[in-house]
Amino acid sequence: MTRPTVYHIPVCPFCQRVEILLSLKGRREDVDFRMIDITAPRPDWLLQKTRGTTALPVLETADGRVIKESLVILRYFEDIYREPQIAQTDPYRRAVENMLTTMDRDFVAAGYGWLMNQDPKQRDALRENMLKQYAQLDDFLLEHGAPGPFLFETFGWAETVFTPFFQRFWFLEYYEDFELPTASRYARVREWIDACVAHPAAQQTTREEVIKLYYDYACGAGNGALLPGRSRSSFALEPDWRARPWPPRSKYRQPAGDTELGL
Repeated sequence: MTRPTVYHIPVCPFCQRVEILLSLKGRREDVDFRMIDITAPRPDWLLQKTRGTTALPVLETADGRVIKESLVILRYFEDIYREPQIAQTDPYRRAVENMLTTMDRDFVAAGYGWLMNQDPKQRDALRENMLKQYAQLDDFLLEHGAPGPFLFETFGWAETVFTPFFQRFWFLEYYEDFELPTASRYARVREWIDACVAHPAAQQTTREEVIKLYYDYACGAGNGALLPGRSRSSFALEPDWRARPWPPRSKYRQPAGDTELGL
């Protein structure tokens, strides 16, 4: 092997982080990306490389060594492709950046937890929790960030970490009718989100792709699992998502079948 290879899942936000960083560095074409079908068991050759773990992305370096976890892979590429530096180099600014990126866990859990919820009675509580996460990001940006739109002067490390999830949460707009309020309470984080999703380095996916592929998540079946009565996952590679109809928005009713979803 002469080039690094990233084994990834289509429309996976953790995988997209790697693509964004490489795009910012102008190195996207220097790394091979090999797609893994999430709806099938991991192939033996891949499990041998990962020592049995199934989470993606996985990086195989040019000399055949394996690195796992998206943030670790980001740091590896930041270190081997030194210019331009995406992470902050000033110790304090880097600390601020790190404090913000540690907030991603609760933010992501809130969004995915709400998407996969199947109890309509829980919707209000889940919405409030999601708003709480946005409010905390807004507070952080006002306290530590530049005037805007990004944390500092340009789209950087924190934006690379969060932007894929800003884009994935399009599924909350579609399946839960969620919109971030226009109140001033969320003005700074809204400015951040809008600038992040519009950035040229973050155009690997579209709203349509996210909505169509994440339909089964909205029905409570994640990671390629099949819902009762279904023979194919919404994450199936074929037919191409562009050829499929838009899925029903009513996630709390009887789930759509393969035919209705164009599978």
